[in-house]
Amino acid sequence: MTDITLYAAPGSCSRVTCIALEEIGLPFEYRPIVFMNGEHKAPDYKRLNPKGKVPCLVIDGEPLTENVAILGYLNSRFPDAVLLPPVANEMEHMRQIADLCFCAATLHPIVTRIRIPQFFAAPDAARSVFDAGCEAMREYFQLVEDRLARDLWWYGDTWSAMDGYLNWIFWRVEGASFPTADYPRFSDHALRVEQRPAVQRALVREQAAQAELESKGWAFKPPPLPDA
Repeated sequence: MTDITLYAAPGSCSRVTCIALEEIGLPFEYRPIVFMNGEHKAPDYKRLNPKGKVPCLVIDGEPLTENVAILGYLNSRFPDAVLLPPVANEMEHMRQIADLCFCAATLHPIVTRIRIPQFFAAPDAARSVFDAGCEAMREYFQLVEDRLARDLWWYGDTWSAMDGYLNWIFWRVEGASFPTADYPRFSDHALRVEQRPAVQRALVREQAAQAELESKGWAFKPPPLPDA
């Protein structure tokens, strides 16, 4: 039997890997990493992931980090789950990797500037970081909106892990007052993703972990932005 542990943090991009694991359908342990007490920097965890971040997937004793790599590995290891559509050649495969990198390397850094601008500027400048992040994100939300005008999912009629990744991006900035309502097709996409049983199971895991963190006073809450 495959032994799988996902080191994660509720609300973080580790949700993307959690959704993929739920789609595969194998049992796995969801192990929250508590950032507020420094667990991500603890020696035991850094032996698994020296970067001190999430997600970290440990499968049959072998750790793997970064959503792009994890999703690619899971798609290859568990092909019956069809996390990504089958490809005809190496170029198509690399385009799928590029799509995942679009989420990880282009959208995610903008998400952090919208969600936690205080990490990138002094308190009196956080609003300008937030505003710049929102302006940058508009171009990319429009790109997704235009693609979803043609297709039900990112890859046409077939749901994929890319849709799960985009859903996390959408949810994260929607919760930071980015105007997601300006993108009705992307908004509809988000509702449809959230209806998937695998996504609902992933959210239940996160909610349980979040409730435990809150009960112990370890839940992270970013400070409010200064008034515009």
